[in-house]
Amino acid sequence: MNAPLSDVSKPAPKKGEGEPFSWRREIQQWVVLILIVLGIHSFLAKPFYIPSESMMANLLVGDRLIVSKFSYGFSYLSPSVPILPPMKGRLFGRYPDRGDIVVIKSTSDGADWIKRTIGLPGDTIELRDGELFLNGKALPRARRPDAEVVVSPNSDCPYMPQFRGVSDDGTPVCRFPSFRETLPNGRSYGTLDMTLTDRDNFGPVTVPDGFVFLMGDNRDNSMDSRVPPEIGGLGLVPYENIVGRAEFITFSLDGSHTLNPLTWWGALRGDRAFTSLRD
Repeated sequence: MNAPLSDVSKPAPKKGEGEPFSWRREIQQWVVLILIVLGIHSFLAKPFYIPSESMMANLLVGDRLIVSKFSYGFSYLSPSVPILPPMKGRLFGRYPDRGDIVVIKSTSDGADWIKRTIGLPGDTIELRDGELFLNGKALPRARRPDAEVVVSPNSDCPYMPQFRGVSDDGTPVCRFPSFRETLPNGRSYGTLDMTLTDRDNFGPVTVPDGFVFLMGDNRDNSMDSRVPPEIGGLGLVPYENIVGRAEFITFSLDGSHTLNPLTWWGALRGDRAFTSLRD
């Protein structure tokens, strides 16, 4: 009579294999994932969408950016969820450099706005007929070829028909008067100045400690530090209200897309992807 065959050993089940479904385990995993995302969004980087023309032509409506949250340290406004009470100062804080493009919490409506840093504590800011003076000295300002922006649902000039035209290939464009402005630290950037407005004469104002003075590159269409918060502007921005520094454009849409994914590719402004905002 044959001897019984010995039992063939079965491989040990893998961890979690055959375990019953657990809502508790699922919720724990989702909580961990949410905390990781909130941590990145609060302390490392966040996306930002350009909703207005105040930084045109350097930034266009429809641009998507990455904003670093750690560049100037952290304030009570840093967490993505508003859980901290208002308080002065910043942890590991420093002021932006002149010329940095920063995202801030608006002092007028609490929304995220984006502007360029012009003045730091102790600086005196003045504008005379559109010419910017910093600490009594006019910034070098050179006329440049007109800034040309392709007409699209996100970028148009319906209220400024005098700037509408066509490019060499027949594409409708807006052409805006452009000037190159240079700060004392060597940072240089383009600005638009289309006509003389009441915002082209301002100050002089000295920036107090704990504040920064910000301006939009589109000087005729920016509710920036030249405009008091009481009438919808930024005024002088508290140091604590700085959210982060704009680093680069990830991608840009011209506004012609719909919910149909087939329209997304045609709406992409491919030449704007991964454009650095630190130049």
